[in-house]
Amino acid sequence: MKNGSATRRVWLFDLDNTLHDASHAAFGPTNAAMNEYIVTHLGLTQAGAAELRQHYWHHYGATLLGLVRHHGVKASHFLEETHQLPGLETRLRTSAHDRAAIKQLHGRKFILTNAPRVYALRVLNTLRLADYFDGVICIEDMHMFGKLRPKPDARMFKRVAARIKARLSDCVLVEDVLENQKVAFGLGMQTAWMQRYLEGRYRGKPGSVPFNSAAQSVNSGTKRREVGVHPCRSPSYVCAKIKSIQKLRSL
Repeated sequence: MKNGSATRRVWLFDLDNTLHDASHAAFGPTNAAMNEYIVTHLGLTQAGAAELRQHYWHHYGATLLGLVRHHGVKASHFLEETHQLPGLETRLRTSAHDRAAIKQLHGRKFILTNAPRVYALRVLNTLRLADYFDGVICIEDMHMFGKLRPKPDARMFKRVAARIKARLSDCVLVEDVLENQKVAFGLGMQTAWMQRYLEGRYRGKPGSVPFNSAAQSVNSGTKRREVGVHPCRSPSYVCAKIKSIQKLRSL
């Protein structure tokens, strides 16, 4: 990599199941809190709440979007009620090697997460990662034209790039969620699929998302690299498969 391109590089890191093991630390309690929120405020049964939450997750990419759009739920109230997560700090874990690798990466680094800011800062501060990033972009920052536009909304990606004064072609999205990578790649960004924490999710544990093997690339101009080994197939819009941050240095 030439020095010029290295200094222009902008890393956009997801948080949950990318920089820490959220399947262990947060997803179970968060999903339970979301179900309880729906039971309390929409008057559904536990089974009905779980079914509605999953329906909105698959249809909109986020339970919150469906609740806001169809039930008049206030986003800030939902996020506050469902992300209190007592004892979170004791469950958080990440790789010390990943922490060192983030510090050594050339270019600017940002967190780009659909999680609320209070939660994201709790995680980053507990894991001693906050000082390694130039900014934290959370779901509260993803409002456009009066509507919430979290990942994988293409308009939000473009707005984020403009906000941080970066070209989309200089951005690398480091993510565990394939749908987010598909959209980012289609906009000309590079993508790195973090697989360190995926095993539990692909066995259907809380927070799981279906793997879309039929998804096709909409950008043929970015070279795909096989970095690391994982049994899941890698779609053509994934530029690199990684299980550690150190592998990003080869991009």
